[in-house]
Amino acid sequence: MNETPNPRAGQAKPPLRVGMFGGAFDPPHWAHRALAETALGQLRLDHLHILPTGHAWHKPRQLSPAEHRVAMCKLAFDGLLNIHFDEREIHREGPSYTADTLRELRTEYPGAELFLVLGADQLLAFKTWVRWEDVLQYATIAVANRAINIGADARLDQEVEMDLSGVDVPFTLLHMPLRNISATAVRAQVREAGDQRGALDVLVPESVARYISSHHLYNHHS
Repeated sequence: MNETPNPRAGQAKPPLRVGMFGGAFDPPHWAHRALAETALGQLRLDHLHILPTGHAWHKPRQLSPAEHRVAMCKLAFDGLLNIHFDEREIHREGPSYTADTLRELRTEYPGAELFLVLGADQLLAFKTWVRWEDVLQYATIAVANRAINIGADARLDQEVEMDLSGVDVPFTLLHMPLRNISATAVRAQVREAGDQRGALDVLVPESVARYISSHHLYNHHS
């Protein structure tokens, strides 16, 4: 009996598509979750590593304890497929650099296509990063635009995006609606509203708001 040939027989599997989404996540908010969802879908990622920052060399303030930021990440990104919560940067001694993490991921996923997921504000500061040239060698940068003002006083209905026309490094633009939310705004809201969870609903998932309230986070943070 003759068998119908399989046109895929003998073809090599396409390389895995692996994303890295790092940040302080202090706290993770709705814009972080939207960016993760967008990256997973538009980049067709097989894996997306969520990496809370360890020693943040570029942050002027001290971050909240790592165990809180990890716990909130698990709540904020709950239910998304192909998410991996990756604590390597928290456990790494000394400053934590994206180039080191991407080099490790390249070893762990040989032959994979790597993607670094960023917000536009991070892209604009990209050339201040340690070994940013290595980052470009390891991964494709995938960027979601943000509103011009994302500070504590930012309006949620802004429609003016950051101008990325002067960026002179290659990147892929992710298409997602503007979510004018920042961790700075969340912390400011907590200071103003205290432990009133309802005041945070438009900024963070309900489970994250409960965690912030129950652990009395950000009452005195900048």
